[in-house]
Amino acid sequence: MDATLTAERTRPYEGMFLFPQSASSDLQGSTDLVKEILNRNGAEILSIAKWDERKLAYDIAGNKRGLYILAFFRTVSDRLAAIERDCNLNEKLLRSMVIRADHLTEEQLMNAESMQKTMDESRLRAMPADEGGPTDRDMDRDMNRDD
Repeated sequence: MDATLTAERTRPYEGMFLFPQSASSDLQGSTDLVKEILNRNGAEILSIAKWDERKLAYDIAGNKRGLYILAFFRTVSDRLAAIERDCNLNEKLLRSMVIRADHLTEEQLMNAESMQKTMDESRLRAMPADEGGPTDRDMDRDMNRDD
């Protein structure tokens, strides 16, 4: 059999990961969890960023709001079942969805600007308020925002 036919082909995928609102205080921890799941299953991460914090259409495990993390990655299709299993078994994740991203350009997959914004925000959230981090008032405003 021809080696090119048996070689596993990697494809681009888009993954949306939903965390409870409480995870927004540890944004770095949330993105690290997604990275850990993807790396453990042999995925090549192209970009990962906070997508948004939103009010949920309905309560999920008692949560009215959620933090969405968007990741673009490459992997072989055989690994998707393991990624989805790890997401379903993880108690920190509320929901996840992975779809093929063949419709996106390489530039869109890299999503560098959003990655930088997420890293900046996670650094700010980790910083105490007296050093320029968000104050309790800022956090309350963000939590009560109805998008």
